[in-house]
Amino acid sequence: MSKTSDSDIFLQQMQDVKPIKVEEKVVLASPQLDKTNSLTRRKAATAELEKDKNFLSGEYIEPLEPLAVIEFKRDGVQNGVYRSLRMGKYQIDARLDLHNMTVDQARNALFQFIKDCMTHDIRCALITHGKGEGREQPAQLKSCVAHWLPQLDEVLAFHSAQKQHGWVGATYVLLRKSDKKKLETWEQHNKR
Repeated sequence: MSKTSDSDIFLQQMQDVKPIKVEEKVVLASPQLDKTNSLTRRKAATAELEKDKNFLSGEYIEPLEPLAVIEFKRDGVQNGVYRSLRMGKYQIDARLDLHNMTVDQARNALFQFIKDCMTHDIRCALITHGKGEGREQPAQLKSCVAHWLPQLDEVLAFHSAQKQHGWVGATYVLLRKSDKKKLETWEQHNKR
């Protein structure tokens, strides 16, 4: 009797066997193509997020008259503080000029300006928007500024400026204290 090994028996039995053909059900993308596609998607998503940070609405804005006085005061702002703002008694620490800007440019500039003011602990600013007299759409930027400023939580109050600062073509803006300034004030008044 001849001795056959298990592997020889196995190979004999498998002699007629052919591999089963399986059709691919899913086409796999090459890793390089997938990488560029994900980078493109990531850039688009980042750009969309950056765009959405400016939440100031561009919806219908009630048009104002060129000589109209604009004013706004949040609850909690003291009347004396508001009167001082209205009279132009606070030092103006920052200025923004919106002349010759489109509505979209002005919207972005105003949003960034308020954020920058908060970063630099500025309490009172002046925004020059013009009156818009003699235009096809009078007081367009002025109307937009009056509509946008109340949407910003950082803005406590605003009022049309005094004559020496641009009268109804400019607006004083009172901003809330930054957290850093609030802490400094608290520490100053609570020293023992």
